[in-house]
Amino acid sequence: MKVDWRGVIPAITTPFNQDSSIDHEFFARHARWMVEAGCVGIVPFGSLGEAATLTAAEKLDGIATLARELDGVAPVIPAVSALSTQEAVEFTLAAEAAGASGFMVLPPYVYSSDWREMKAHVAAILNATSLPCMLYNNPLAYKTDFSPEQIAELRDEFTHMNAVKESSADIRRIAALRSLVGDDFTILVGVDDLIVEALEMGAGGWIAGLVNAFPHESVRLFELASDGKKAEAFELYRWFLPLLRLDIGTKFVQKIKLAQERAGHGNARVRAPRLQLTGQELAETSAVIDDGIAARPRLLAKA
Repeated sequence: MKVDWRGVIPAITTPFNQDSSIDHEFFARHARWMVEAGCVGIVPFGSLGEAATLTAAEKLDGIATLARELDGVAPVIPAVSALSTQEAVEFTLAAEAAGASGFMVLPPYVYSSDWREMKAHVAAILNATSLPCMLYNNPLAYKTDFSPEQIAELRDEFTHMNAVKESSADIRRIAALRSLVGDDFTILVGVDDLIVEALEMGAGGWIAGLVNAFPHESVRLFELASDGKKAEAFELYRWFLPLLRLDIGTKFVQKIKLAQERAGHGNARVRAPRLQLTGQELAETSAVIDDGIAARPRLLAKA
């Protein structure tokens, strides 16, 4: 399945049954629902997908589930995240066999060092596949910061690494990247409440979080901002921003899954060590979500 990085690509949450096993039936249905809303691919088992709590076997089973459901419809682009380079390479090979169409490549989960070591890790993954790859730059979460110059260097050596998910939250990075790479390289934003600004600067895609609860609104916002319809985009953005800001902070997984539950598309279950929200956190987050649902733009409310 061809990967087109331009558009809204959900970082899909991982749904759990009451016994904490993956709910494959809902996983497939949820992915299909977002694609039918206009999303152009699915990224499973990133940080929003609680990858660190899942075994390799669980991830591969999940990739196979999505690949079957979306065969010929949309690409499945799993995150490659591991503690060791060998583990990352082995997972890449197995995920391709399970039906992956491309990959989102992360630096090592825990170990962060200099460019020589981080480049070697990424290069080993890229050498293991010829499928399209997107580098994930999130220095706030992973402590490794791939500079625009380093990203361009990787792109020059590995032409199938033709996209980057830029989550530094520094809007200047987009202009810097655009000045170093060609038009066949796509810059995607991975920070939900920066999407309109990033598209204005020339980003071409959105790896989105709140799309798990509000896919129609996410796609419409992307379309309006991409088409330069600033007034319409801002009105939708104004409504969406309190919800999009749930994608920030340590408990973003719990908050987004709660939004799904409140919107009627999933449940709030998470896998330990995460626990569902309680007390004031639950009340405050629920208020944001419920206010957003109550004021949901009428034109876009159909889901």
